[in-house]
Amino acid sequence: MIEKIVEVGNLFNFYGRLLTDRQYIVMELYYIYDYSLAEIGEELDISRQAVYDTIKRSEQKLYEFENTLNLLEKFNLNKRDIEKLALVVKEIENEAENTENPIIIEKTQELRELIFKIIENS
Repeated sequence: MIEKIVEVGNLFNFYGRLLTDRQYIVMELYYIYDYSLAEIGEELDISRQAVYDTIKRSEQKLYEFENTLNLLEKFNLNKRDIEKLALVVKEIENEAENTENPIIIEKTQELRELIFKIIENS
């Protein structure tokens, strides 16, 4: 159950703006603000069943977007590769300190800074 909440939450972060305004609001209240179906229904003046149906349709749309565009999958793959790259740079940095080559030390520090910048912007 927790895995699905996280997965749909991630899909919502990537594709939420592609939903209709109503779907977006319902999904935001449910997944981001943790409202119950009844609370959402009360807030939007719709039935609990309408909230449930909107959530199910919206989830389906989010999965369709991901199946077509694969942005979340690509993001996760890139994130893993960047993390691996950071480890390699750290290993090179450690070796560079042993050789005391200032150019290699400087360049590995630049690489590390670029990697962290990419991670922050992701």
